[in-house]
Amino acid sequence: MSSRGTSTATVSRPALDRAMKLLLDEDVPVQLVEPLRRLLREHQVDHVQDLGWKGKKDRFLLPDARGKGYDALLTNDSAQLDSAEETRAIRDSGMHHIRYRHDTRRGVDGLALAMAAVMAAIRSVIRELDDTQGQRLVEIQAIQPTRRYKITNPQVDPPPYWPRHGGGTQRSRMRSS
Repeated sequence: MSSRGTSTATVSRPALDRAMKLLLDEDVPVQLVEPLRRLLREHQVDHVQDLGWKGKKDRFLLPDARGKGYDALLTNDSAQLDSAEETRAIRDSGMHHIRYRHDTRRGVDGLALAMAAVMAAIRSVIRELDDTQGQRLVEIQAIQPTRRYKITNPQVDPPPYWPRHGGGTQRSRMRSS
C-alpha cells in the first residue's frame, strides 16, 4: 500500500515472445477490424462482437479477456477512466489499455479522422508494447481536422511540372535557358 492507502500492486506482464492478442472494444467500429488485421498480420485482432461479448460490462470483460490471453484492449471509451471501478478493472487485468478519441459530432468525418489516427499509430504502438514488461496505458493522439491537402488551379497558378501552351513545362524551359 502507498502512503495514501491506495494499492501499488502491479500485475507482472513479461515481454512477449509470441504474437500479441489485441481485443477491440464494442465502441470501436467493426469496419476497423479488417484493416487492422491487414496491418498487424503477425498479431491476432478480434472484436468483442466476434466473441459474443457485446454488451458485457468492462469490469467483467477485462478479466475474461485476460483469461483468454488478450494482451491489449483498444477502446474509444474514455469514460472508463472516470469510473474508479473500471479503472481498477483495467489495472487488475494487467492488459495494455489503448484508447483514442472519436468526435461523434463530426459525423463521418470524425469517424474517418479517428480511424486514420488509429491506423497511423497502431503498428508503432504494438511494436513498442511488444518489447515492454508490465502494463502500459496508451492514448493515440487525434489527427486534427485541419485542411490536409492543397488544390491548385493550373490556369491561375501552374506548378512547374504543368505543360504550358506551346509545349514543354516551366521546369523544362528553366533547364534549357
